[in-house]
Amino acid sequence: MAKEYEFATAERDGRVLTVTINRPEVLNALHGPANMELGEIFDDFEADPGLWVAIVTGAGNRAFSAGNDLKATAAGASFELPASGFGGLTSRFDCVKPIIAAVNGVAMGGGFEIVLACDIVVAAESAVFALPEPRVGLAALAGGMHRLPRKIGLSRALPLLLTGRRVTALEGRELGFVTEVVPGPELLSVARRWADEVMACGPLSVRATKQVAIRGLDEPRLRDAMANERELPAMATLLRSEDFREGPRAFAEKRQPEWKAR
Repeated sequence: MAKEYEFATAERDGRVLTVTINRPEVLNALHGPANMELGEIFDDFEADPGLWVAIVTGAGNRAFSAGNDLKATAAGASFELPASGFGGLTSRFDCVKPIIAAVNGVAMGGGFEIVLACDIVVAAESAVFALPEPRVGLAALAGGMHRLPRKIGLSRALPLLLTGRRVTALEGRELGFVTEVVPGPELLSVARRWADEVMACGPLSVRATKQVAIRGLDEPRLRDAMANERELPAMATLLRSEDFREGPRAFAEKRQPEWKAR
């Protein structure tokens, strides 16, 4: 029986988990309990061998997430974060399973930082992104100040970081942090299409590729990144697996591969 949550939903469809932030009355802003729930949901996703891809979105059509629930904070509510960070994602550095953001509206502050922590970003035409923390004397402490420059380059990121300026979905695609922009009614179906494309590949290959690509950013020299890639856990698992032989064999035999790993 599926778990029930107060501030989010988690719906399983085959190998895909769709996680919906469910606080539309506050534009899906997150307070401590909501963050803890999302941390638990994504912990379970990582641990479940039957789940290969996650999609994260927001309830309603106005907001993906407006970030930290400042009103709850101002009212003195306790603010807890799981070890995995804001929304259960921004400090989840070792997750090798792909996560897709389906951005259905406003993604502000921590909401944008959740998006930046995802691997593929599908945005509705109405989506708007910003890191407005400097406008209220704060800073984007859930990874936004680091992830945005890494994704789009420092010269394009700093004008957004230093002003808190809002960016449309189309501009986000031009800058490079949005993968695809679609009409709002098509958002989840397109996100699922991306999930299906990912799942057409070998699961161990996908996980090794994600881990190598992300960890490689920590190496200043390409030579070192390539020299160390075989030592990473997901790549070592792939190289030892039956799937590593099954893929080429299936190609040679002109049939669909039968992946053994889960």
